[in-house]
Amino acid sequence: MEADFAVELAASDETLEMPWSAGDGPRYFDLKRQPRLVEQVEEARRYPELAQFLSAINSSLTILETAKCDAWSTTEMKPEEEIRGAAWKFGSYVDLLFSDNESRLSFERHEQLTRQLVKLLHRVPEIPAAAEFLVRRCFYHSGDEAREGFYITFYLFGYGSEEDQARRQWAIGLELVENAVRQISAQHRV
Repeated sequence: MEADFAVELAASDETLEMPWSAGDGPRYFDLKRQPRLVEQVEEARRYPELAQFLSAINSSLTILETAKCDAWSTTEMKPEEEIRGAAWKFGSYVDLLFSDNESRLSFERHEQLTRQLVKLLHRVPEIPAAAEFLVRRCFYHSGDEAREGFYITFYLFGYGSEEDQARRQWAIGLELVENAVRQISAQHRV
């Protein structure tokens, strides 16, 4: 499985406000502390594989929790993806946060985690899927105060000649990343 990470901390790069809401539309659900709310996440209702991933990452077995997500399919490929020879791409993103406040504020912890994830994913069998982990800036709000910290946007793409095949590869990729997160979490709990 192809896997990589990058750091996006420039002023023009994407950031996250936590907790977040989109007016009357989508909003943040604390799935770590209220796991049944996964039923309220529209993308989780549409894609059971994503619901499973969100539930697993937000379980007490991991050091992470989730903030936002989306999933989609497309036939549009970036030039670097065309070498795969796939007609379809199934993709998603999930914004990941450390569960403990101290780690949320540590760039080093975020960089270490992304490096560990990439290292573990490079060990898995080659499949037509690609994962990317982006360390970004997050503003954690509590009352009138905001603390500047970090979060990770995890992108995953599965590729195939048909949409269903691309989705199956994406689902396998989700399971591989879930297993990597669990393995890293277990090491941090020892």
